[in-house]
Amino acid sequence: MKRLAIEKRELLFNGTVFPAHPLCLDQNRNFDEDNQRLLTNYYIQSGAGGVAVGVHSTQFEIRLPEYNLYEKVLRISAEEVDKANLERPFIKIAGICGPVEQAIKEAELAVALGYDMGLLSMGGLHSLTEQQILERTQAVANIIPVFGFYLQPSVGGRIFSYDFWSKFVNIDNVEAIKCASFNRYQTLDVVRAIAHSPRKDNIALYTGNDDNIVADLISIYRFNVNGKEEEVQFRGGLLGHWAVWTSKAVELLDCIKDFKLNPTIEGWKHLQVLNNQTTDVNAALFDVANDFHGCIPGIHEILVRQGLMKGIWCLNPDEVLSEGQADELTRVHADYPALNDDAFVKEFLNNYTVNN
Repeated sequence: MKRLAIEKRELLFNGTVFPAHPLCLDQNRNFDEDNQRLLTNYYIQSGAGGVAVGVHSTQFEIRLPEYNLYEKVLRISAEEVDKANLERPFIKIAGICGPVEQAIKEAELAVALGYDMGLLSMGGLHSLTEQQILERTQAVANIIPVFGFYLQPSVGGRIFSYDFWSKFVNIDNVEAIKCASFNRYQTLDVVRAIAHSPRKDNIALYTGNDDNIVADLISIYRFNVNGKEEEVQFRGGLLGHWAVWTSKAVELLDCIKDFKLNPTIEGWKHLQVLNNQTTDVNAALFDVANDFHGCIPGIHEILVRQGLMKGIWCLNPDEVLSEGQADELTRVHADYPALNDDAFVKEFLNNYTVNN
């Protein structure tokens, strides 16, 4: 059983930014290895505390036999992180999905490639009972530290009971949970389960609620547990949204941490504004108006405009921007200039070109 290294566990619990890594293709929809390496380096240089690879933003189709890209994509990002010789901890997270046999194989591969944690998707498993999914989680946790994942039903997830989460958080080697339910009630189930668990201090809660990023990060949850008040807070985020404008996401999390140490009315107002601006950006980025159809192309479009990707191509040719989505992305870029990191990207690309 692989365990999370002490310095990386400290980073995880102190709270950090985890972008969900997209997949870079060329105009023929073939894998663009050089561009993939560039993008991984962008996340490293942005100050992110790690990166999640092989997840939804990387496109689940990479696992299909006709593409067979899962191992290659994981290996390339791992190589770039290792080559960076960072003097700070950086957590490599591998997306793991599928039935238990597939999940075990992906977990074993992730460990072999040097990944620190597995983001365990529970999507597409509607035929399994909650108990069977708990057993699957235990099987994966026997191999690699687990980053749990509550995925919203509108993109393939399902709703789980409070009883499920109360058992999930007590599985040894479950180190974190990404709550991406996009639902306050379901988010509360996860948070309350953590508060009531004897492993409360061993579970790092991360937001994946892209519709509520800042609000999640400044929220304090307090519960009466056997006569004692227990508090739980979100530590950071693992987000497709943070695959773009990542250096600004790092600044945002730092701002929130500073606010928690020195809360002021002006600071609270500032973060309330940022929360709503961020949600407006996410609506355009994730194509909420069209039931998230263009969520991956939307991420690509921002990166293309910045010069970090060559095109918005997806393995599935039907995954394209929705009508009007490009205009919406232009609008939020213009309306909220403080949220983009165009200047940082320009400098990064200049340095990357010189050094490569």
